[in-house]
Amino acid sequence: MPAGLDLPGRPVLPRDLRAEDGLLAEQYFDGIRRAQQAPAQGAKGGQEAGNLDRSAQCDCGSGADGMPRPGEQPGGLPAWQAELLRRQVAQDVLAHGKQPGTVPAGLLRWAQEVLSPKVNWRALLAAELRRSVAEVSGAVDYSYRRPSRRSAVAGQVVLPALRRPVPEVAVVCDTSGSMTADLLAMVLAEVEGLLRALGLARRVRVLACDTAVGPAQRVSSARQVQLTGGGGTDMGAGIAAAAALRPRPAVTVVLTDGYTPWPAEPPKGMRIVVGLLGTQAPDAPPWARAVRVEPD
Repeated sequence: MPAGLDLPGRPVLPRDLRAEDGLLAEQYFDGIRRAQQAPAQGAKGGQEAGNLDRSAQCDCGSGADGMPRPGEQPGGLPAWQAELLRRQVAQDVLAHGKQPGTVPAGLLRWAQEVLSPKVNWRALLAAELRRSVAEVSGAVDYSYRRPSRRSAVAGQVVLPALRRPVPEVAVVCDTSGSMTADLLAMVLAEVEGLLRALGLARRVRVLACDTAVGPAQRVSSARQVQLTGGGGTDMGAGIAAAAALRPRPAVTVVLTDGYTPWPAEPPKGMRIVVGLLGTQAPDAPPWARAVRVEPD
């Protein structure tokens, strides 16, 4: 034992195995195994453990120490084989992790990241919001509010003109007791930035909702939002309140932790984008476009 090193209790030392110091654990285990495989030799079997030397190493390959071995392919495995091996190891780690206390937490996090790579939620939220707004903005329709310029050639007939609507946007914020205020504020700021980039920052109404829905707030900045509530959760009530607004929003963004009942189907004529806050949020209903938002 090195000088100055205090070990707890009375551990098994190399001299107890009649072996020299400084070997690998695999070498000591190999000596013990060979000693147990020769019980008929009696005391000679115990001597086997003492005959360990550094040439009797159990080589675990370059994966154990990073040093190349003779006969190995230069540069290691091909990239595709290395990725398959990495994913197989991650699957085995998760399988063993189902038994409490058998796998270190850091190793479990590594396996989860390998099998479930992170997606930039900001880019995904921006894509979903732009897609929903673009679909509404591009839905042109005829309207008699502004007669067509071709009405002059139609005599007494009034022709309608094409109308391109500018979409209204509503944001339903889950303010139940399970929500994290910092995470909700962060996502609200992202929604504000997205709508400002789309030129819709002045057409946003925000509704705070737990089981009851607060009054709609028309805001131009996330700092103007007043989040009230703190009770249970029912995002169905918030979506229904958004659908009842006039003018009716074409796109509604729901920010929630997912622990809420959902309507069986969305309101007609209104697209729903759900921001699920937190890594453990349950799935959104299939009729909604969902984005998982994770804290930085």
